[in-house]
Amino acid sequence: MPKNTDTKIDTSQTAGTRKRIELLAFLALAFGIWPVLSVAVVGGFGFLVWMWQIVFGPPGPPGG
Repeated sequence: MPKNTDTKIDTSQTAGTRKRIELLAFLALAFGIWPVLSVAVVGGFGFLVWMWQIVFGPPGPPGG
């Protein structure tokens, strides 16, 4: 039966690489994806309200 030998991995190199990847992912989310997504959602909602008011008129009592 062959011996099961444990191979040691340089954890400092792996942890440093993982930390860098996580930092880059955070920066991409915080300053790239989320701001663009939030502007798109707010703009889409504004467009929806605008179209709704074009079809059904502005809110308020009718025949003012």
